[in-house]
Order: sequence, then C-alpha cells, then structure tokens
Amino acid sequence: MVTPLIVLTDRRQCTRPLPDVVAAAVDGGARLVVLREKDLPDGERAALAGRLHAVLAPAGGLLLLAGPTAGPDGRHLAAADPMPPRPAGLVGRSCHDGGEVAVAAAEGAHYATLSPVFPSLSKPGYGPPLGLSALAQRFAIPVYALGGVDTPERAYACVDNGAAGVAVMGAVMRDPGIVPAFLSAVTS
Repeated sequence: MVTPLIVLTDRRQCTRPLPDVVAAAVDGGARLVVLREKDLPDGERAALAGRLHAVLAPAGGLLLLAGPTAGPDGRHLAAADPMPPRPAGLVGRSCHDGGEVAVAAAEGAHYATLSPVFPSLSKPGYGPPLGLSALAQRFAIPVYALGGVDTPERAYACVDNGAAGVAVMGAVMRDPGIVPAFLSAVTS
C-alpha cells in the first residue's frame, strides 16, 4: 500500500451527500477511503459501499470497511477488533500508542493509524493528544497520523516527524476540495 492520504468517512460532517464528497476527494487525488458509518443497517451500509467503490475503482482507488466485515478491498479494524484468521485484502488497524502498533504489525496488519495526534473536532475529548513525538518511533508497518490533522500544515508536520502519511476525516468531509492541498503537503 503506497498512499500518503487515507480518507475516513463521516456523513454527519458532509456538506453534501457522502458519495458526492468521496467523488470530489477522488477527483482531488484520494485513493484510499475507509467507510465508517457503522450505525447504518447492514444492507444500507453495503449499498453505500457499492456506490463508493464504483467511484474509487475506476481511479485505481481502494475502499475498506471499518470494522470486522471486509469491504471490497479490505477492512480497517478498531483497536479491540479481533484479527480475522485469513483476512482478504488490505487490513489496517486503529491504534492509540506504539505498543498497539507493534501488536498490529505482529498480527499482520498492513498499516495502522495512530491517534489522536492533535485535539480532534470530530471526536472531542477522545484521549489526550499524543503529539508529534509519538510519530518519531520506528514502526514495522506504515503509520498514519489521525486526529486533529485538519490542515495541510499539520499534515506536513506529521510526515516531517515520521508518519508514512495522514488519515483525515472532518476536514475532507466538510471540504473535499482540500485533498490536493493535503496531498501536496505530505508529498513535498
């Protein structure tokens, strides 16, 4: 997996329908999307995944489902989700410290998100921010900074301090037109 940006969905923060936001993010260069929306009934979530995959696939993008159920291209597991015995596709894991990243790597995850790096508007009060120094550790798998990465300047700081890339939710859900600026920040 080589991507400097992971987009996580949150339809409640969208300024227009989620498929339109994801399409705009893909038009801006996003190639990996994690569909969260865990509160949707299974059928509705599967239908939404189908619509989003139809947007991503022609661009060579990947769609992962958050949680233990695999999406078209894999899954993104929560910190407490069990690793499936024979996972198909790309597998990522949400982590909240270096120890959890080490466990994710040992389990066979392809990447991890590490959060929250900064205070987060999307999840206020979700643990104390880890700060940029948490990204400076050596990890066995690519680690993506998540949590409060709401500006290209913060994205640049994360990569400059050791992150393989950034995972962004709120900023992209509110304005998918910001994707090129994030990509520029993390690839310069």
